[in-house]
Amino acid sequence: MSGHSKWHNIQRTKNAADAKRGQTFTKIAREIMVSVKEGGSGDPAGNSRLAAAVAKAKAANMPNDNIKRTIEKALGAGAGDSYESVVYEGYGPAGIAVIVEAMTDNRNRTASDVRHAFDKYGGKLGAAGCVAWSFNRRGVIVVDNEDGGVDEERMLADALEAGALDVEADGAVFELYTEPDGVAAAAGALEELGYRLLSAQAEMVPQSRVGLTDAEDIKNMEKMLELLEDNDDVQNVWHNREE
Repeated sequence: MSGHSKWHNIQRTKNAADAKRGQTFTKIAREIMVSVKEGGSGDPAGNSRLAAAVAKAKAANMPNDNIKRTIEKALGAGAGDSYESVVYEGYGPAGIAVIVEAMTDNRNRTASDVRHAFDKYGGKLGAAGCVAWSFNRRGVIVVDNEDGGVDEERMLADALEAGALDVEADGAVFELYTEPDGVAAAAGALEELGYRLLSAQAEMVPQSRVGLTDAEDIKNMEKMLELLEDNDDVQNVWHNREE
């Protein structure tokens, strides 16, 4: 994954999340509840999907009490039964590949909203599998190094010990890559060592990226992403635009 850099996209998403923390926590809580339902357990040690959701929640600074209450709620009779995971694929302006992961209690509503976002800004919703082939699912952990205090050699050693497959320095952060099911264990090990995590989750990482040069395409791409990410049903949006 040499040359892969997505921190600018994470930073844009993080800034938006900071301004709408309540919405962010609501989305993560929904993900935790569905993870409990589909994984069949409220114990992260025996439910890898829940473990990944909890790691994502902790990286987003969701309070431990909130996480615990959400798991307990999910274990209640019928809790979370109305939500299901749905994935949409399509093309943004100038053919940028886009994957939208959603959790919804109304497929028709969510599909309509996602299609509207694509259509409004020059994109096109496609069939399942139309762009997923050009992405790899990986665990991605972003470690804060804004103050430059993290030693790169120590980071590399600790990351590999924690189970990372690859590590990249990207300015004010380190990006660590794991197997999708290994992100929670690696994130937990790094937190115990005192590293500050900015993001920890399984992501769709593009095999290559495409740059946009036309000002109108750039503006439409940004607006399309903003509209999708503002949708309460949308959990994640992945794309192969070079930023």
